[in-house]
Amino acid sequence: MTRILKYTEYLYLAVAVASLYKIITLWSTAPSETYIFIFFLVVSIAMFLFRRKYRKRFENRSNDSK
Repeated sequence: MTRILKYTEYLYLAVAVASLYKIITLWSTAPSETYIFIFFLVVSIAMFLFRRKYRKRFENRSNDSK
């Protein structure tokens, strides 16, 4: 179970990297279209940190109970 949770964290990072790439490529041609990708970048980084925090908390609880 925790292995799956670890992989989903990195999917959020992949979305952040893809959004950052899109922001860089669109900034000079269409800066108004980059705002949605900035939103995706911020949300995906926040979700990465949130999921990581709760996965570690879950692992610590399961280790303490054993």
